[in-house]
Amino acid sequence: MEEPLTTPRRFSKLPTYDTGAWRTAVVYAEALVAAAEKAGTADAVIQEFDSLIDDVLEKLPKLEAVLTSGFVDEEVKEAMLKKAFAKQASPVFLSFLQVLSRHGRLDMLRLVHLTVHEEYDRIRNRMRVLVSTAEPLDAATEQTIAQEIKNRLHLQPILDKQVHPELIGGMVLRIGDRVYDGSIATQLERLREQMVTRSINEIQSRRDRFSSAN
Repeated sequence: MEEPLTTPRRFSKLPTYDTGAWRTAVVYAEALVAAAEKAGTADAVIQEFDSLIDDVLEKLPKLEAVLTSGFVDEEVKEAMLKKAFAKQASPVFLSFLQVLSRHGRLDMLRLVHLTVHEEYDRIRNRMRVLVSTAEPLDAATEQTIAQEIKNRLHLQPILDKQVHPELIGGMVLRIGDRVYDGSIATQLERLREQMVTRSINEIQSRRDRFSSAN
């Protein structure tokens, strides 16, 4: 089942970026995570980044428009950031925002935010896992699934749950680009395909025997 991972609301407004932009975002994300780790404030810094997106930019779209505009001088943007966040933001995060501003990269804030989460999950050996089921999971089943994934793949899963009644039963797991399908519907479809394949093979075999006899 080729379902994409559900995107949290804070990531839903990402525009389309080219490969170069993604690579640039990764560089900034790695730098921020490394600086925050060195300062021992990684969790707090990521929460600050989340708050900037969720509590500031989401609620003040005009501010985001100014920060990401190519018509506003970077010096003006940097002054705005310092005035707005100097008292609330940690030195690591404020410095990071100022670096983005000086390099004209504030238009990539949302993309960098996403890649920061991905980088932090990577170094913590965590991975998002899409779990599609016919019915909502109860807490016990969710814990069992998480533990099984952890035991088999040696990573800490972050479960992203979706409900798809058409599965009939069972579940589908998507981990990265791999799909692990255990649904009844898929099993039935595979059984049908196997029966068709056997029929084709049997017809082919009989035709070959007939040709040999002739």
